[in-house]
Amino acid sequence: MKKILNLLVIAGMCVSTVSCSNAIVKRMQADQDVITTCTPSPLVVKSGQVPAQVTVTYPKGYFSPKAIVKVTPVLVYAGGETKGPVFSYQGEKVKDNFKVVSKDGTSITEKFSFPYDEKMKRSVLELRGTLVYNGKEYELPTRKVAEGCVTTGIDAVASLEYTYKPDGYQTVISQSTEGQIMYDVNSATVKKSELTSESIKNMQSELDDLKKNERVTVTGTQIISYASPEGGQAYNAKLSDNRAQTAEQAWKKLGTGVSAADAEIKSVGQDWEGFQKAVENSNIQDKDIILRVLSMYSDPARREAEIRNISEIFTELTKQVFPELRRARFITSSEFKNYTDEELKQMAKESSDALTEPALLHLAALSDNPDVKAAFYEAAIEKFDSQTGLYNLACLYLDEGEVNKAEDCLDNISDKNDKDVLNLQGVVKLLKGDVKTAETLFTKAGSAANLATIDLVNGNYQDAVKKLEGISSDNKGLAYLLAGDYAKAKAELKGNDAQTYYQLAIVAAREGQASLVKSYLDTACQLDSSLKEKAANDVEFAKYL
Repeated sequence: MKKILNLLVIAGMCVSTVSCSNAIVKRMQADQDVITTCTPSPLVVKSGQVPAQVTVTYPKGYFSPKAIVKVTPVLVYAGGETKGPVFSYQGEKVKDNFKVVSKDGTSITEKFSFPYDEKMKRSVLELRGTLVYNGKEYELPTRKVAEGCVTTGIDAVASLEYTYKPDGYQTVISQSTEGQIMYDVNSATVKKSELTSESIKNMQSELDDLKKNERVTVTGTQIISYASPEGGQAYNAKLSDNRAQTAEQAWKKLGTGVSAADAEIKSVGQDWEGFQKAVENSNIQDKDIILRVLSMYSDPARREAEIRNISEIFTELTKQVFPELRRARFITSSEFKNYTDEELKQMAKESSDALTEPALLHLAALSDNPDVKAAFYEAAIEKFDSQTGLYNLACLYLDEGEVNKAEDCLDNISDKNDKDVLNLQGVVKLLKGDVKTAETLFTKAGSAANLATIDLVNGNYQDAVKKLEGISSDNKGLAYLLAGDYAKAKAELKGNDAQTYYQLAIVAAREGQASLVKSYLDTACQLDSSLKEKAANDVEFAKYL
């Protein structure tokens, strides 16, 4: 009888234990008093990630001292789901290494993120839990803690700023034709041989060509005389004046067909500027000593005295440098009226061989056809190794969404420190998802607008606003929108393009203005039909569509 009673007691204890265990499981599965919050809500895409901060508050008496709870955040979207890290918590009597939750209740905050995928635009963040109690696992109710992913910051990438380099084509080209006559030391007499020198013959030949060219207009002539810096400043000034007079007479004798009546006659005197250049280009030993004297002293007399003191060098100067400075120059200025756009187009049809690098680049700029533009840029690259052609072709490829081709062009540009090139490389890197390298390149390029775009992509909206203060940028309105300053956002969003109306619709949605949301979205989609699908999946309009 006693044995039977003991068995009944044991059985009763087991039933009691099972009953208690079931009660704990049911209580924890009910979890109606458990509070969950998520920041941000809805979720926001930043730097290619969907970050979230979830806080779970367990009430007093909820968490059994012997229980283990495993929580998995899951982002669910059409066609799939992405699981986050598993977070495990234990009661006070569990001997494990998980976070301990007191039976008196507590709040636990966890941070995690998901790699962003475009499918996540319309999504739901769930917390899926598993209870482990007495060696058995029980499923806990799934909790929905946030909906959707705001991708508005990503739109900033569509407005990354870069500009084509100017083609350098000039409608009027200023040019000059020059010849010179040389004088003997201390002389202002023009020798007959100087009037038939190679310099004069070449000048006359060029002037003849100018006169035959209907596109050329002669605009003036300068006759400039000089004296070498030896023999004293006053003496050389007078000698230079005399040379100016004889040079003017020589110009008349040459019979160039260019009138001397309006010629500008100029006497320089001692030619220290020419002297410095001649020394720099000479092979005189210790020429650095002379250049140092020139940099130390500005007084002509002191300069000459110091140079004369260096006897060996002065002898070399007398042989190599001074003779070159005893001269008068004849400089005829003219203007070449360049080809019109229509003439260039006709020349391109007939033969591109006659086109210069600026002409090819200009023809590319004139065309609206991407293939034609590319062909002219490629011609400039092939014929002239055009660095501007390479850069502008990279811009064109980016306009057309050909990021890899743009990167190839940039890799072939020789000047790696060109700020335009650095900026464009940053654009390429950001479009390829390399945010850190893009930021480094934008910093080197001094591109405040694109650095602000980095801030928008990273979710640092106030930093973006600060960077854009005082400058013009297509992303300025978007920056104010994301920073929550809707009045300034509307003030900046003044364009008539589809993207502007789309962003105005977002402002209206955030301000709860349903009629304006519809109006702006209708206009945006009329201008760009692809925005209709985007809006349908945009959590910004979840309440309106």
